[in-house]
Amino acid sequence: MRSGKLRKLGKRKGVFPMTDARCSCGALTLTLPGPSRLVVACHCLDCQRRTGAPFGVGAFYPVDAVAMSGTAKQFTRDAASGGKVHSYFCPNCGSTLYWRADNLPSLIGVAVGALADPKHPAPIRSVFEQSKHDWVQIDGAVEHFQQSSVAKNSG
Repeated sequence: MRSGKLRKLGKRKGVFPMTDARCSCGALTLTLPGPSRLVVACHCLDCQRRTGAPFGVGAFYPVDAVAMSGTAKQFTRDAASGGKVHSYFCPNCGSTLYWRADNLPSLIGVAVGALADPKHPAPIRSVFEQSKHDWVQIDGAVEHFQQSSVAKNSG
């Protein structure tokens, strides 16, 4: 896929996007239908390594509602929650922009930092708190989980 061309990640047509997520250099962009209601802070060691931070925050959207512009490179790993997680990043600047989990086939996770919107909704869920840094506090989270909030091999 060439930069500048918009490709739907899902099949639904007629979605009118309201916001964009971008990599650091702007070569990879996701067009999204506004703020997500499912925002999750993840403290797993893999998210810590993926972000270079003590946790990652993802906004989840239906795959059908997301369009991509640019070319992403994929990295696949085993997930602590079972299945695989496929992370997509910009081959130019290396920013991870989004991911797909085998356990959540109808959703796409988008890095909240790639939205660059300080008014984006706070996480409503905090997962893998078993590896959360002691000094981190997620006050806005409604639900807290020591491990995943998704059942293994769920569809």
